[in-house]
Amino acid sequence: MHPTAITNADLFFKTYVDKVARELKVVEIGSQDVNGSLRQLCPEQVEYVGVDFVDGKGVDIVLSNPYELPFEDASVDIVLSSSVFEHSDMFWLLFTDIMRVLKPQGLFYLNAPSNGEFHQYPVDCWRFYPDSGQALVKWANRCGFNADLLESFVSAQWGDIWNDFVAVFIKDAKYAVRYPNRILHVKKDFFNGRVRGEPKLLRHRGQTEDIMKLNFLMGICGIKAGRSRHRLAKFLLGIWRQ
Repeated sequence: MHPTAITNADLFFKTYVDKVARELKVVEIGSQDVNGSLRQLCPEQVEYVGVDFVDGKGVDIVLSNPYELPFEDASVDIVLSSSVFEHSDMFWLLFTDIMRVLKPQGLFYLNAPSNGEFHQYPVDCWRFYPDSGQALVKWANRCGFNADLLESFVSAQWGDIWNDFVAVFIKDAKYAVRYPNRILHVKKDFFNGRVRGEPKLLRHRGQTEDIMKLNFLMGICGIKAGRSRHRLAKFLLGIWRQ
C-alpha cells in the first residue's frame, strides 16, 4: 500500500468518523494487508470487517462474487475501497451493491489511481479522472439511489508515482447535513477538487502531474513542446527500461 493511500484514508477517518460517539460498522473491500492496511486507522468504536477476493492477512470474508457483498440491505455505516476499483472489470456493478448495503446516512470512501503503471491483480482496467465521482453519482441515481458526492480530489504524488483519485459519497443526499466537515478544508496537496455545494473545481489543473514534471524537465533541457515532448518521453522510457 503506497504512502498516500494511508494518509488520505487517515484524513477521511479524522474528518468523518473520529468524533462520532456511536459504534459503527465499517466494511473494507480489498482488505488484504499488503504493506499496510486501512484496518490500523479505524477508531476504537468501529466494528471492522475486511472482505477481499482472495484469502490472506486482514481478510475476514472471501467474496464468492466480486459484485455482491454478503451483507443485508442498509446494514453498514461505512464502506472503504482503496486501490480496488481499477482491478474490477465492471466496478460500477460493485458500486451499486455498495449503495445497497449502506445505511441511508452511510458513507463510501473511494481511493483509486488517476495515473500510474500497469499492474495486474489479476487485471488492471481503469484510471479515474476528476469527473469520475460525478459520473458514479449519476449511475447510482439511475439505479434508484439518492446518492451524492460530498467531495473528491486528485492527491499530489508523495514519494512515488501515484496520483490518488479520492471521493467520499453519501447514500442519501438528504443526510449530507450530518457531515459538515471536508477533507479539503485541511488538505493542501491536491488539485481538481470538488466540494458539495461549490460549483467550481478547487485548484483546477488541466495537466496531470506527470505531464507537468515532463514539461518542467523539457524547460530545463530547452526543448519545445509538441513532438519533442514525445521524443523526450520515449528517450526517458528507454533509459528507465535499461
